[in-house]
Amino acid sequence: MSESKSPIPKPAPYTWREGLLDLKASVPFLAVHAGCLLLIPAGFSWQALLVCLLLYYVRMFGITAGFHRYFSHRSFRTSRGFQFALALLGTTAAQRGPLWWAAHHRYHHRHSDSEHDIHSPGLHGLIWSHIGWIFSRHSAGWDRNEVRDWLVHRELDWLTRWHMVVPFFFAWALYGFGLALESWLPAAGITGLQMLAWGFFASTVLLYHGTFTINSLAHLIGSRRFDTRDDSRNNLFLSILTLGEGWHNNHHRYPASERQGFYWWEIDPTHWVLKALSWFGLVWDLKAPPQHILEEGRQHQAA
Repeated sequence: MSESKSPIPKPAPYTWREGLLDLKASVPFLAVHAGCLLLIPAGFSWQALLVCLLLYYVRMFGITAGFHRYFSHRSFRTSRGFQFALALLGTTAAQRGPLWWAAHHRYHHRHSDSEHDIHSPGLHGLIWSHIGWIFSRHSAGWDRNEVRDWLVHRELDWLTRWHMVVPFFFAWALYGFGLALESWLPAAGITGLQMLAWGFFASTVLLYHGTFTINSLAHLIGSRRFDTRDDSRNNLFLSILTLGEGWHNNHHRYPASERQGFYWWEIDPTHWVLKALSWFGLVWDLKAPPQHILEEGRQHQAA
């Protein structure tokens, strides 16, 4: 269940032939997809679909607010306890843990859409950038030097080393909860198998591909408000799908901002939730884009 922590190699360009080597490291990813076969015996219910979508968005928040805006970019501050809660929530999404995620994402920002970017659709194609890179031997490792600021927190290192432990127990907890509902509250119309199939496997697969659209589609489809050095784009549909991550061109222009929807009309649910949490003192120092960046965006839009 643990991952190698070797530095991320830098060959260029990445190719399918070169990348399809580390199937062992990809077993959990493939197993979660295979688990969706349980949807057949579990059957459909509107309640199960609702659970699937609810757990998709709740755990997506763990990725967007936790793994991305906090661990990758430190765009706000919080306590060590709430920091761990965000890490734990994100880890239930089975995306290899907070330090793996942050290390790869920081590396991506330095080399975005260059020959060293492991998931650039412009260089390596849509399928590779969306899903192929996951099978690559270059994706499994993570460079500790990229996340030296987080290594003092041993719990984050542990979650990353043993990143499949949390999803494993989360899946069985959902199954047990479903069995309890089936027995104690049959009117709810939920079974243990449905909670496992829809609440974990289907929801997690949707989370994979929702997250991956930012690597792939957000560098191909959408508008460019800022002239960044990469191909990042803003996309409203992807923002709805990923709780605000679709304002990707904004983000690449000023990654330090917690708010990725820079203007009031840009839908950014992750920011809305973090803002609400700040009212209760759970998070603070939410970083915003400076005025000159906002003005630059307005002028570019008007041109």
